[in-house]
Amino acid sequence: MVSTTEIGGLVSDALAQAEARNAKEVDEAASLVLNCIRKDALVFTAGAGHSLAAVAETFYRAGGLACVYPVYHPELLPLHGARASTATERRTGLAAEVLAERSPGPDDVLVVFSTSGVNPYPVELAAGARAAGAPVVAVSSRASVAAAPRRAGSTLIEEASVVLDTGVRPGDSSFPPENPRTAALSTVLNAFLWNLVLATVVRRADSEGLAVPLWRSSNVDGGDEANAALFTHYEPRVPALR
Repeated sequence: MVSTTEIGGLVSDALAQAEARNAKEVDEAASLVLNCIRKDALVFTAGAGHSLAAVAETFYRAGGLACVYPVYHPELLPLHGARASTATERRTGLAAEVLAERSPGPDDVLVVFSTSGVNPYPVELAAGARAAGAPVVAVSSRASVAAAPRRAGSTLIEEASVVLDTGVRPGDSSFPPENPRTAALSTVLNAFLWNLVLATVVRRADSEGLAVPLWRSSNVDGGDEANAALFTHYEPRVPALR
């Protein structure tokens, strides 16, 4: 029987290693987000497949940034078709279609979650954003990128301005350690690194007296009232808030 301590140890070790590995990069990513807040710009977040769980974590989340624009195409979500979602992520040109609806500019930042970081959709998103002058934060795994077959002209890591390295093993599984084949950790690590960035943003913003636009839970007293001003301010620019 597997003990909770065994799985918990794997997870806690992975989190500790990710925090230590990315200390400088978390601060750099926080600087980009702070710049967006100062300029009243947007943080675009994107992913495909199960990396869309990380996009959901960034958007309209209690304690999360209100200035987030989720980049989304329904065919990328496995719940709308598992095989189709994989094929869609590998489709050249989809990123350009998505960015045609709204593309980040020089004052914005694009955050792309992709563990393998080699399929055309995340790579072309990053390349398109950088061509428009926007910096790109990649939340990816250097080990997974190195092991994956290249399907685009470059990789997400190569296109990024800042790389947050999850350290996820190729294939994502973590258990059992001697022959990993289950217990994927990318979702946990993506959320953890994103929250490290948010925590750094809040600490640094507090030190300079900068207000960070954060959502309140709609299930606590005063939450709806606190969020009303954020809806008024961001809804015209973020259609997904409607």
